[in-house]
Amino acid sequence: MYRRKVFYYETDQMGIVHHSNYIRWFEEARIDYMEQLGLGYDKMEEQGIISPVLSVEASYLRMLHFGDSVKIEAWVKEYNGIKLTVGYEIVSERTDKVHCRGVSRHCFLERTGRPLALKQSCPEFHGLFMKALEAHKKAKK
Repeated sequence: MYRRKVFYYETDQMGIVHHSNYIRWFEEARIDYMEQLGLGYDKMEEQGIISPVLSVEASYLRMLHFGDSVKIEAWVKEYNGIKLTVGYEIVSERTDKVHCRGVSRHCFLERTGRPLALKQSCPEFHGLFMKALEAHKKAKK
């Protein structure tokens, strides 16, 4: 679980968090989550693996304001060895209500841009992603 506070510069003229910041927060939470799994981007890049974003979706349910504190949960929603989908929920720490839900989709490439199948190229990372996917499936039941 990643936690953060809403900063003034993240709000618009109405004092509401600008929608683009939720996408940034997804990325912050994803990086934190991957580090917790032992899959930090630094480790991946050391092995010549890059993971670009293919798409991002967000559903804005409630407004957040300057000074609000949120917790952001990230999890492996889908993974097939070639593509990864990460799910997100942004929840107010004060009310415990969900303010935003979303997903980001990623693939894995060599530095040259050639697609990678982690199962063959990096079994350690593949195993960690599979373990995270299974843990999320069990938690949903």
